Amino acid sequence: MTLSTENILLVGAVLLFLSVIAGKTSYKFGVPTLILFLAIGMLAGSEGLGGIYFDDPKLAQFIGIVSLNFILFSGGLDTNWKAVKPVLTQGLILSTLGVFITAITLGVFVYYITDFTLLEGLLLGAIVSSTDAAAVFSILRSKNLSLKSNIRPTLELESGSNDPMAYVLTIAILGLVVDDSQSIWETIPFFLMQMVLGVIGGIVFAYLGKESINKIKLGFEGLYPVLVIAIMLITFSVTDAMGGNGFLAVYLCAVYLGNHDLIHKGTIIKIFDGLAWLMQIVLFLTLGLLVFPSQIVPLIGLGILVSLFLIFIARPLSIMLSLAMFKMKMRRRLYISWVGLRGAVPIVFATYPLIAGVEKANMIFNLVFFVAVSSVLLQGTTLTMLANWLKVGKQEDAKIEPADIIVSDRVKTILEEFLLTEKSGAIGKRIVDLNFPKSAIIAMINRKGKFITPNGATELQHLDKLTVLSNDEETMKRVRTTLS
Repeated sequence: MTLSTENILLVGAVLLFLSVIAGKTSYKFGVPTLILFLAIGMLAGSEGLGGIYFDDPKLAQFIGIVSLNFILFSGGLDTNWKAVKPVLTQGLILSTLGVFITAITLGVFVYYITDFTLLEGLLLGAIVSSTDAAAVFSILRSKNLSLKSNIRPTLELESGSNDPMAYVLTIAILGLVVDDSQSIWETIPFFLMQMVLGVIGGIVFAYLGKESINKIKLGFEGLYPVLVIAIMLITFSVTDAMGGNGFLAVYLCAVYLGNHDLIHKGTIIKIFDGLAWLMQIVLFLTLGLLVFPSQIVPLIGLGILVSLFLIFIARPLSIMLSLAMFKMKMRRRLYISWVGLRGAVPIVFATYPLIAGVEKANMIFNLVFFVAVSSVLLQGTTLTMLANWLKVGKQEDAKIEPADIIVSDRVKTILEEFLLTEKSGAIGKRIVDLNFPKSAIIAMINRKGKFITPNGATELQHLDKLTVLSNDEETMKRVRTTLS
């Protein structure tokens, strides 16, 4: 089947519907949803039952870049800075040094067991060197898996922040493969510029984004997520145009916004959660369509060797060396090593050699696809079992959905009412501008006998009676100070 203007919407809708249904039921059988999305794409592809011919790496790469923006941004919004801060150093070392060690180790291994040149082996190693944010976020959260001793924030920080390093290594080594007259030392300024400008772009656009969201009065709640999407895409595009790493900038921007007070923050988070799932489905369907299974079959033996080396040697070695300076029990290191899930990101990065016309590009792409699938199948299906075996899991608390006002982390146990008199400094201010304690919420406002459910844009008025819920008495004291 050839996609046309007349049938593309129908085909897309049917594939999307099948993916959602498959994702709903897959975990009953212990199969990660991402594999189901890939499988549906492959079944619908040119060598599958659907017979849809798709062989456009450039379009797949474009879809991948857009999708990764949404996935990384959603993951950043959900990243709790208080949980991440204690493991920040560990996460950053894993996402830089860990990625580098994995790429070098696997690249040298591929060089020795195949007819790849050293640079081609290193290119393959760089492409699969990072853990996949889409795979880690979706599998950990859909399994509702709770882990001890900051393991989970370490894993999510690593997976959300290591794509930039893998991207830089991929682009740098690809340049050396295409033009062997270049020196490897010429890649160092490129690396530094990517990282430094990526950090600067993320911080600058995060601050500007926060001010835009809270200062611009749009009038309609549904427009705020649209504004945030625009901020996300501007952050990536401008940073990338300046020579910085757009993926890093997007993730940092989202982490900043997710940990500050925003108007309609709950709505924004919920919308992006849904969009991230949509983008994961679209991305994996697209990559599934791009694959020709007949080209993978001859590489199964080599693919198994590469996958096993990556999972059992390269990844553990990178973890042990990267975390050598930290005090951490061996079973926790082993679990972090096991959650080295590969997924959509390496497959997207594998389209770069295809577009560049590298001699072994097709072989690299198919090997990367095989490695990603085997990683999610082997590691993704055993996360809970291994957590129990290594005794790093714990009982998961019931999940509390974020409110549409100042987002809270726990159930509130203390209630108090406040009447805003003319002496109150809160009069005339919006809730989002109050610097309200995050462990307290304004549940309701009684304004002249009418009850209002507030949000961040609600402006407080004289004689408003506020019903405030808090976790503890100390927080309530801060509330009294804020509203006095």
